[in-house]
Amino acid sequence: MTTIAVLGNGRVGGNLATALTRAGHEVTVADRAPGAAAEAARTAQIVINATPGAGSLDRLAALRDELRDKILVDVSNATVDGPDGLPADLIYPGSSLAEQLQEALPETRVVKTLNTMLFPVMTAPATLSQAPDAFLSGDDPQAKQTVRELLVDLGWSKEWVTDLGGVQTARATEAAILFVPHVIRSSGFAPFAVSIAR
Repeated sequence: MTTIAVLGNGRVGGNLATALTRAGHEVTVADRAPGAAAEAARTAQIVINATPGAGSLDRLAALRDELRDKILVDVSNATVDGPDGLPADLIYPGSSLAEQLQEALPETRVVKTLNTMLFPVMTAPATLSQAPDAFLSGDDPQAKQTVRELLVDLGWSKEWVTDLGGVQTARATEAAILFVPHVIRSSGFAPFAVSIAR
């Protein structure tokens, strides 16, 4: 059992919290109440960033002390939304939210994952008609191994998880969010993941 804090109690955070609790972990969800995120992060071994990506950097940079020596699992995408509320552009072109977080939190081990799919797939990958991919980006191999094990707890087969390398590789997976609005407009809001055919 791992003590996990989920920052963000929307669809993504709530979905992850429910699934991780079901898998036997001790999970705390931090809402927007003053001090809630700091308290949750302080007592957790792993912190999951499921806050809206546009404000994630400021929110998490303020938790530098609480996040020291922790694993920060970043599942958010930092985007500028279009008129219909769907992603229209990246906030950090030529970089990524994960890289910005790692730079702001040098004593925290940032791992990017689960950001290339609609949120239901994060905790139910086997419901898709073909095997999806979950990608890992991060500089700490041990942290990535821990996150890989969490993904298995969420229903991901080990062969569906691909380690892309250092945290800078997150700029590639974060850019994949630009597929999403076009797919949704074309096919509707049905669960899907960006995957690599092999």
